[in-house]
Amino acid sequence: MLDTMIGFFHNFLFGFYPYIAITVMVIGSILRYDRDQYSWKAGSSQLLRSKGMRLGSNLFHVGIILLFFTHLVGLLTPESVYHKVITTEAKQIMAMIGGGILGGICFVGLTILLYRRLTDKRISATSSTSDILLLVVLYIQLILGLISIGYSAQHMDGSSMVALANWAQHIVTFRGGAADYIIHEPWVFKAHLFLGMTIFLIFPFTRLVHMLSAPVKYLFRSGYQIVRKRGKGY
Repeated sequence: MLDTMIGFFHNFLFGFYPYIAITVMVIGSILRYDRDQYSWKAGSSQLLRSKGMRLGSNLFHVGIILLFFTHLVGLLTPESVYHKVITTEAKQIMAMIGGGILGGICFVGLTILLYRRLTDKRISATSSTSDILLLVVLYIQLILGLISIGYSAQHMDGSSMVALANWAQHIVTFRGGAADYIIHEPWVFKAHLFLGMTIFLIFPFTRLVHMLSAPVKYLFRSGYQIVRKRGKGY
């Protein structure tokens, strides 16, 4: 009975939940943009206090953007494609090193931003519950990702990486049996996947939506908002 229940929840979380999360993200984002465009923004707190903003924000954004795309390419590239230029073992080593570096960069940036939002009274007073919860969720997700490197090191043949990739590729191509590929994988990988899907689920209800409308030139901007103090005559 217990095994049946565990199997049911596993199949639901990794076979059906991904589609629920993605559907909510897409439909929710469309509805929010259509009905409440005023809230479609990042809500920068630089005007309240600029200290730590530039360093923390730059490190976080560089790390999180590169992590997202490297995860995307790494998970969705079939073995038959990357085996033409690299072995599974070499790909895992590259993923561990690259993920560790980018994860470290993102971790430092996110730590600065979270500390700043929780300890600065002005910023904390104007922060919504969703703002703080979002940073905490991203922080936990990042920590899980860094912990998973240690688990990957226990299987240098790349078996876990292949299993995770097969799961992701079966999900995006709407093939059945996706959950079976990761049923025996360590808890940290499953927790990382579940929280990642949950971030997709809450995406439309957070400030993350600004990612969808950020212009390309945002990445190459010369600086942040210019804040000037009032002169004596004002």
